[in-house]
Amino acid sequence: MANGNLVRVLIHTDVTKYLYFKAVDGSFVYNKAKVHKVPSNDMEALKSPLMGIFEKRRARKFFIYVQDYNENDPKTHDGMDLTRVTTRELIAKFGLDDNTIDFIGHALALHRDDHYLNEPALDTVKRMKLYAESLARFQGGSPYIYPLYGLGELPQAFARLSAVYGGTYMLNKPECKVEFDEEGKVVGVTSEGETAKCKKVVCDPSYLPGKRGGMVEEDLGTEYGDLYQLGTEFLPLHRLRLGLKWRRDIGLSLRGSNGLPVIFVKTERRNGGRRPRNRICLPSTHPSMPPITISSPLMYWLLVQVRKVGRVARAIAIMSHPIPSTNDSHSVQVILPQKQLGRKSDMYLFCCSYTHNVAPKGKFIAFVSTEAETDQPAIELKPGIDLLGPVDEIFFDMYDRYEPVNEPSLDNCFVSTSYDATTHFESTVVDVLNMYTLITGKNLRFPSSPLYKAKNI
Repeated sequence: MANGNLVRVLIHTDVTKYLYFKAVDGSFVYNKAKVHKVPSNDMEALKSPLMGIFEKRRARKFFIYVQDYNENDPKTHDGMDLTRVTTRELIAKFGLDDNTIDFIGHALALHRDDHYLNEPALDTVKRMKLYAESLARFQGGSPYIYPLYGLGELPQAFARLSAVYGGTYMLNKPECKVEFDEEGKVVGVTSEGETAKCKKVVCDPSYLPGKRGGMVEEDLGTEYGDLYQLGTEFLPLHRLRLGLKWRRDIGLSLRGSNGLPVIFVKTERRNGGRRPRNRICLPSTHPSMPPITISSPLMYWLLVQVRKVGRVARAIAIMSHPIPSTNDSHSVQVILPQKQLGRKSDMYLFCCSYTHNVAPKGKFIAFVSTEAETDQPAIELKPGIDLLGPVDEIFFDMYDRYEPVNEPSLDNCFVSTSYDATTHFESTVVDVLNMYTLITGKNLRFPSSPLYKAKNI
């Protein structure tokens, strides 16, 4: 997004000295088996084929409300407190139909599923305003920008800036392993027999292959909560943090039905109160171990730093033409809302070309991605691939998605969340900003002066 947090971070850190961006030509949404340009304001809504004439009038009123909304000016709130009113209730006030709600929530506000409908409407309104502000920033055909020469320029630019401030890079180091001491704290990173000593490690989940937990694999009813698989090796539940004291004498271990160790975590509410209580339950499925239940208002820390939260299916296609029905745009973002596909999550399509210096002249590169719901990426991604037209070559991939479950203040290991299926990086930059706060103990504040806002990238 041209006015999103990622661009603000790039400007704030001065990385833009080493980066050049170009606006993406178009922003589109998939609706009723066709691709349509996303209307971003009241005038575009009146011209959009997405809606009938009466729906356009209702949508126009809604867009005007969003454009005029000022969080600090109650006169613009129309009597509604958007921190309490849900998005569903706000939209119902304007009488918008399901198709309009679809493209507003997914193509303008960039929500990944429909959970936002039951959440406070303020977040959705802010997201819509960001879309309009980003569109106005470059006055192009979309609110998106993309680096010339591709996304590889982002880490390269940060590397150059880091070098200016004395940063050291060890490149092309295979099989990096994060090292921990007996207390579970980070002590270094090892590769090819050499260990670089350190006090903190910032990494993504791929650097912790032996410390990954699994997803919930069976419904255990109300008695148990999440089922965590403790990696692919036999890993004991060897530390529990009870209050402020470590219990290091607990060395319990357990194999599940598939031979992997498992742990059941149950969350309760004490005496009907709001504070949850975690119960760690080890059922008697191990022949040498009786049933054990440990109950306490505790924080638990395992030999697991990250847990699996999903999978992403992705396709990369090389083409000799722009995507059909996108006004011959040389770069374009298309969002396929979940309801239009009968899925649980959205699908994303992004195409760029030689105009962004990522391919030879006359060639186009398209990415299609979604949260995987099966083990067949070619079938899952078919609705997005069908929009591409003829392709010269296509490649499919699936990868697991992880999120951190460790306590960085205890082990000094700061782990990012795996990339999700989105192609607009809004969720990624939120993760980066959260990590910055965890590492430094303070929030990253962006300057708000007119000079900063007007700075060209």
